[in-house]
Amino acid sequence: MEQPTLSVGLRVRVKPSTIIYHHPNHRNQPFDIQGLEGEIIAILSDWQGRPISPNYPCQVRFSPKFIAHLHPDELEVISDPPR
Repeated sequence: MEQPTLSVGLRVRVKPSTIIYHHPNHRNQPFDIQGLEGEIIAILSDWQGRPISPNYPCQVRFSPKFIAHLHPDELEVISDPPR
């Protein structure tokens, strides 16, 4: 099955083991976010009107206090955005 194009509002899940150090409950400690589900809140492609090519363009909100920037290959779509 082909993965749909990532867009703002999609519910996604982190596929591979991904270690981060900025989780609010595990500050400055390695924390694996594999399997966490969240919503894409932005796809970064420009900054102040100029095009950019970020390494991790998908900004995903997992909770009100936790947002992470991830690569599209690290995400799998679990549901479409609400209409």
